[in-house]
Amino acid sequence: MKEARVAVVGATGLVGQEFIKVLEQRNFPAASIRLLASERSSGKRLFVNHQEVEVEETTPDSFKETDIALFSAGAEISRHFSPVAAQSGAVVVDNSSAFRMEPRVPLVVPEVNPEDIKWHRGIIANPNCSTIQMVVALYPLHKVNPIKRIIVDTYQAVSGTGSAAVDELTAQARQVLDGQNTTPHVYPHQIAFNTLPEIDVFLDNGYTKEEWKMVEETKKIMHTDNIAISATCVRVPVFIGHSEAVTVEFSQPMLPDEAQRILAQAPGVKVLDDTAISLYPQPWSAAGTDEVFVGRIRKDSSHPNGLIMWIVADNLRKGAALNTVQIAEEVIKRGWLHPGG
Repeated sequence: MKEARVAVVGATGLVGQEFIKVLEQRNFPAASIRLLASERSSGKRLFVNHQEVEVEETTPDSFKETDIALFSAGAEISRHFSPVAAQSGAVVVDNSSAFRMEPRVPLVVPEVNPEDIKWHRGIIANPNCSTIQMVVALYPLHKVNPIKRIIVDTYQAVSGTGSAAVDELTAQARQVLDGQNTTPHVYPHQIAFNTLPEIDVFLDNGYTKEEWKMVEETKKIMHTDNIAISATCVRVPVFIGHSEAVTVEFSQPMLPDEAQRILAQAPGVKVLDDTAISLYPQPWSAAGTDEVFVGRIRKDSSHPNGLIMWIVADNLRKGAALNTVQIAEEVIKRGWLHPGG
């Protein structure tokens, strides 16, 4: 595989640091790796492949000798610098929401729609973390028995909000256990020992932006407008690992055993499903792993064509950094560095 000059934008954030780990662990063919962040973080030093690398401030000149730029610095930074990087000749793989629903920007999960990468024009979008793990699990089933409807309820870890949210959960948990009052800063209410059915802003239709992302992104990734989708997204006091309770209506009946067989052979999926020994996916054990875990697969007692399942993945890895790096690997492997393949 050809080597590429890589830039990591947002290198000091949770996902940025996970980018570095994933690049190292997967022996990504990097000729060089530059670490970029805000002016506030410039000068920090991080280890990359056992060598200290200084973090530089992101500027318009940062991408002049870059083949692939991995972005995870927020939508505002992405909207500003991604076009600059692309104009400099880099392929941008962006982890923010900035370009996901742009018609001319591919939205990619490599296990589902890798061919979409080919028509990029310099920017490729990484989907929302909760969307990624759901489509990885559902697409193999959809290919066999087309899905008509999805109802998903998510239980999302605080690391999806960033390091400040992780610190807030830690501090609040200590305060509550010590009998003290808490004051929320990151979230609108206390997150410790609580659940918040509010992720991102509320829209006029009553859904949150996070919930609507799952609806729109799933249709774009799976190339269908024919699936009815409804989502409720909830923030829970978990550090790493998003969980989802997913109810699926298929075109034809599907037995749980058949779904298990299909998923056991699906790329990026691991089935953990044995209720006799309480075996099912858990965010605690999914943290630090790359697979999408599926369990509790059972018939939907309310619909003859329905199945219900429990899906868990590490939101910082498959939900963000790993999926982004996998896209970059496909770009290099297939020779799609240049727009139009």
